[in-house]
Amino acid sequence: MSNYTLAVAWSGKDALADSDAAKVISGADFNTEFTAVQTAVNTKADLNGSASEAFSATTANAGTNTTQVATTAFVQNTVTAATINALAYPVGSIYTSVVATNPATLLGVGTWAAFGAGKVMVGIDSGDTDFDTAEETGGAKTHTLTTTEIPAHNHSASAAGSGTDAGNSNYPNGGVALYNSTSNTWNNITVANTGGGGAHNNLQPYIVVYMWKRTA
Repeated sequence: MSNYTLAVAWSGKDALADSDAAKVISGADFNTEFTAVQTAVNTKADLNGSASEAFSATTANAGTNTTQVATTAFVQNTVTAATINALAYPVGSIYTSVVATNPATLLGVGTWAAFGAGKVMVGIDSGDTDFDTAEETGGAKTHTLTTTEIPAHNHSASAAGSGTDAGNSNYPNGGVALYNSTSNTWNNITVANTGGGGAHNNLQPYIVVYMWKRTA
């Protein structure tokens, strides 16, 4: 309610002629004025600071964004769990859980799609082309080393046979003959293979959860 306005023009009575009946202050005038005062007082909030005090106000429509007082009815109708969750999880948000229930049921808001199956998340890095775009994927669960990825290393060798004929070319097992010209002898050296050529495990320590992306 706006501030109180006088109901009777009291000061105007002084300018009236003594013979003017309107100049007379009557009981009706007082009744009119005090009734107006009573109505105004009764519609004002009592602001004496009592913790047990309660007052009523007009409940605003949902979505009202003014300095109007928010009643408990407005808060209950507007500030619901769903509206809070909608602010906490806007479109594009990722929700993780250890239960399979769709977040639309758990949070009461949004459309959600399963996200990142079999993948872990990594923070965006604008300086690294592998990680500079949201939802970019890469990596592999297993990897087989190429020749250039194998560290420099040695293989064991063994003498598989020997002879005295420097011209002998029938070296067993495809070995390499080392000829000693002093003794006119040769030794067949076999280099053994090693390794199985299998892919190695690339998995980091992990824990499995359900991941969902809000799409609408």
